[in-house]
Amino acid sequence: MERKRGIRPSLLRGLSTDSPDPAGYELDRSRRASLSAEQRRRLSLLRTSSIPTSLTPVSHIYHLVPCPRKCCHQKYVVSTDRSGDIHVHVQGDLSQQDKRCVFLTVHDLGTNHTSMVDFINHPAMAEIKERSCFIHVDVPGHEENSPDLPESYPFPSLQTLGEDLITVLDFLHVKYAVGLGEGAGANILARCGLAHPRRLLGLILVNCTGSTSSVADAFRTRFSRWRGTNFSQSEEDFLIYHKFGHVSFTNEILDYSYQQITSDSTESGERERERMLSEYRSRLRGNLNTHNIKQYVRAFINRKDLILKGCQPDILLITGMLSPYATVVEKMYKELDKDRVTILKVERAGDVLSEAPAKVAQSLLLFCQGQSQLTSLPPPGVERRMSRGMSMEEYDKPNIRRLSLTPSLAESPPLRKL
Repeated sequence: MERKRGIRPSLLRGLSTDSPDPAGYELDRSRRASLSAEQRRRLSLLRTSSIPTSLTPVSHIYHLVPCPRKCCHQKYVVSTDRSGDIHVHVQGDLSQQDKRCVFLTVHDLGTNHTSMVDFINHPAMAEIKERSCFIHVDVPGHEENSPDLPESYPFPSLQTLGEDLITVLDFLHVKYAVGLGEGAGANILARCGLAHPRRLLGLILVNCTGSTSSVADAFRTRFSRWRGTNFSQSEEDFLIYHKFGHVSFTNEILDYSYQQITSDSTESGERERERMLSEYRSRLRGNLNTHNIKQYVRAFINRKDLILKGCQPDILLITGMLSPYATVVEKMYKELDKDRVTILKVERAGDVLSEAPAKVAQSLLLFCQGQSQLTSLPPPGVERRMSRGMSMEEYDKPNIRRLSLTPSLAESPPLRKL
């Protein structure tokens, strides 16, 4: 690597895919956290000097590294100003983004990008997946088999993470995207939409909470006593409650009563529910770093109120009626402009992405078509019709007439016509 004046080459060691020592990654993250703002800016310039123009194939970007699970086409390490290195997994062909709908996703507590990949790979999302590209973001320290974040690394707030997501879009030369986030990840994407409204066509927020009250108070009480590197049983159960909401808990954890499975639930549904819970517990105990998960939980607990009133991108709120955040989401909906926001409430579900993927996929499709995306797909229940004079690729292209031609707004999505 060519040396650049004023920047120590050792700081870039963490970007090397050939480095066998994970401790080097931790050391370099610690070094980067101690840099001044000017040093971080110069380091960013050095890294971005190898980023190609928009005409260069995306696969030639300097930070390209192999995806360990083979679930995505590419994996990148993107350096941000305040959040450090963010691991990004791309599912789909970004070189075709002009003909596809691009989604930017952020995961919830206790998971990583694989939770979003599982939802995208569901059969109900097959046609949408075929015509889209997905940029899955791993919150710092949540990539698989990640080492502990160093003590000198200040874990970013949800506000900081949201503001820094624009670096990911810039890095991948993506002009516009639709945000898709769950739980804490939805909160992050909402803050991104508020900070960069011209880059997000819309926001799909699953179980998003805007205030710091209600369930977060119980989180604060429970997780403020976390000191070890492993999960206790009560901590694990509480994360399950955060995600699924409808599982039983002992009085030792909280005084939430056991919610009986309704009589019309089938035996197969119960087995599926047990399978999802088992998989989630396995991930918590598996290749995710519990020390780093706790850092994300603390950032969620200490978040500031999210004020979405006046948010420019359109919003689709999704919640399960068994989610602990169902009432919070409904309250948020009532406070927002009804011309800009839509809500989907799913009965007998807490984790809607895994328990009701078909309903979420239908609402996602209708929402995206309202943003002139995925227009080649017929709305749910409508027979497919296509003009003989237009190809499928032409149908998938965004409606250019919606985009402003004013020079100062050339890179902004159009204003919605009422």
